[in-house]
Amino acid sequence: MKIMHVEKVKLNTQTYYTQQRTKNNATIAFQSNSNLLTAKLEQLATLNKPFFSGKNYEIGLSTGELVDRTLPFHLTEINLLSEDSPQYQKLEKGDKLALVHLVKAANIIDDIELQLDDENNVPFRNYLVREIAKGNTDATRAKRLFDSQRGIFAQDKLFHHYSLAKGLNQAPGRGVYPRDLDVVEFHETLREMLEKGMDEEVKNILTQRTVVVRDGKYLKGIDYVDKFKTEFSMAAEHLEKAAEVSTNKDFNEYLRLQAEAFKTADPMLDAKADIKWATLQDTPLDFTLSRENYEDKFTQTISENEELSAMLKERGITPIPKDFLGARVAIVDKKGTEFLKQAKAFMPILAQMMPYKNEYQQVITTDNSKQTSVDLDLVIVTGDLGASRGKLSVANNLPNSDKLALSLGGGCRNAYHKQMRFDKRQLFEAYTGILENKGKKYITGESMHYFTVGHENAHTLGPKNVKNLGKYRNIIEENKADVAAIAFVDKLTQLGLYSKKEREGILLYFVTQNFLPAKPDMAIAHRVRQVMQAKYFEENGVYKLTSDGKLKVDLEKVVPTAQKMLQEVIRIQVDDSYEAAEEFVNKHFVWTPTMQSISKHLRSSSTSLNSYINTPLADKLARQ
Repeated sequence: MKIMHVEKVKLNTQTYYTQQRTKNNATIAFQSNSNLLTAKLEQLATLNKPFFSGKNYEIGLSTGELVDRTLPFHLTEINLLSEDSPQYQKLEKGDKLALVHLVKAANIIDDIELQLDDENNVPFRNYLVREIAKGNTDATRAKRLFDSQRGIFAQDKLFHHYSLAKGLNQAPGRGVYPRDLDVVEFHETLREMLEKGMDEEVKNILTQRTVVVRDGKYLKGIDYVDKFKTEFSMAAEHLEKAAEVSTNKDFNEYLRLQAEAFKTADPMLDAKADIKWATLQDTPLDFTLSRENYEDKFTQTISENEELSAMLKERGITPIPKDFLGARVAIVDKKGTEFLKQAKAFMPILAQMMPYKNEYQQVITTDNSKQTSVDLDLVIVTGDLGASRGKLSVANNLPNSDKLALSLGGGCRNAYHKQMRFDKRQLFEAYTGILENKGKKYITGESMHYFTVGHENAHTLGPKNVKNLGKYRNIIEENKADVAAIAFVDKLTQLGLYSKKEREGILLYFVTQNFLPAKPDMAIAHRVRQVMQAKYFEENGVYKLTSDGKLKVDLEKVVPTAQKMLQEVIRIQVDDSYEAAEEFVNKHFVWTPTMQSISKHLRSSSTSLNSYINTPLADKLARQ
């Protein structure tokens, strides 16, 4: 999709930007006056910054591109709960008071994540605030993008990467490795440290919860709780205050455990909090600290260095990509949660249908007592969880398999984001537009949700401990979750979870959502598996293009093909073979002529480049 030049839209957007500028300046003024962390964060974020100091920043996009990217049809607004929302109004007084502190804790996590993402984020944000105070309208637009994408760097839904800061590119190691550290030096330094017997230091560097800094000629890892002790301590205080007034005993117990994990750098404290959090089912509120490592591509490079990998394996050291942090505050939707409970009840049956089930241990227990599921009305999502960088999360299944809680016997919790489902509507209409007329009637607004539930539940099925797939680990895992969701659709229909029409809607949604408006790069696991699936299903005769460019789907081939692909994927996970994963991904990550044809339709039908999350209730609570 071609980005329009500013002159073409200037007259149509003058009123919009006058209103938006007023709104943003009010928000920015509040943030500048009320954020007690700003001065300390800027001081922390400017340490060890070899290329920039705050006074030297410049905005990296032209006025034309700033206007284009912040147009309403390019920057889609998503509205979370407001003060008038019935969900909020129905809460008991104690839970309303608790939300004040939960929102403030989530905002602190947001500031921590900005620094984990890049050391320039906080000083650049403060630079924009100063420029806005001077009347710089470009800075106002840049700040809107910064808030949307949670940082300087982003990609849009067409996989175009851009930087809001002139001359500044995203560091290979993000903010969790020194900005001037490249892969060659990284590998060589680790090798030298291992040769000198510094095994514990290397292990500490390669855990998911450390920020790596230079230590003379070597490196060292600092636990992020220690690195950001002041901020985490403030977040802990808010969680403890929320626990004093919230009405649910189990939820309060979790908040206190999470507060303890914020105060002391101890993975066991995180595990205790995770284990309790995963049991929460019938609570009125949700607070989640998300810790996921999809964004760390730097640590994953170790798997490509055979010598270094062998040295680490000899010493029993497994490189784990770094966690990036997000936070979620929400109100539990009891009605929506009931359907999730129904789907959960069938999980033990599906576990018995998994390929090679006797060759590995699954997370799921016989009675599936260690999985909870909730549908959520969102108050706020911050940090990595709220960053609009070509995507927003409609659901998650946590804790991930690399977390200590799972090895200690803890369970998982699936959470579904109601308001984020609305973000998919425009693209949803584009998907139905690529189907021949006969197929359109089966897809409904619930088709995507039903598929997503199947996907998240499938993360709990399959091999529990997969460690050696390197940069392909997340691609394979997401591929597994997708095809498993489809492989079991017929069984779930037979069991009564779906009607026959709902079944057809799920299958058609799955096939169409594999098509993308542009080809992604290998770094985006969720998008790579979609390309792989589109190619695999085309090769197996699941769909073809009609003479008028529409998609004709053979519904009877969808489930068998998903079962076939699931077998191949599970085999790779069971064998835990990097080579097999690499061969599988390279074979199927191919952009075909059919994908290219459909991508043109998607680009013309959906103009959204990214999303902006409005949080009216959270904004008011944060001022209290």
